[in-house]
Amino acid sequence: MDRIPEKIDSRFRYVLLAAERAEQLIRGGSPKIETPETKPTRIALSEISMDLVAWDYGPPPPEVEEPGTEGAPAEG
Repeated sequence: MDRIPEKIDSRFRYVLLAAERAEQLIRGGSPKIETPETKPTRIALSEISMDLVAWDYGPPPPEVEEPGTEGAPAEG
């Protein structure tokens, strides 16, 4: 596997990002770089290493209240 770029916090996120970008290329997306590579996964990894693929963490998940704790009397 290629070296993980500094801006990406884990190898798992790197793999997910590369898979998503490769899927875009497979579905007809245009490569953002000129490269002799023909495989979408290799192109995606190259684009990510050159910081050409935008990504973010997304919104935080909503907080979920535990069922049955609302309005229950305190134990003790």
